[in-house]
Amino acid sequence: MQQLFTAHIEKDKESGYYIGTIPAVPGAYTQAKTLDELQVRLKEVLELCIDSLSDDHY
Repeated sequence: MQQLFTAHIEKDKESGYYIGTIPAVPGAYTQAKTLDELQVRLKEVLELCIDSLSDDHY
């Protein structure tokens, strides 16, 4: 089953990095120089967080 999550993305003016968070998932945040890289990293961190949450419930 596919789930949809909303990510909040902002750009840090000082460093130029994009910062992404997924508010519905505790610990799901990352940063990257480009939006493409940020998207990849957000998917990775989301998978890790969901796996961790699943492990905690079993």
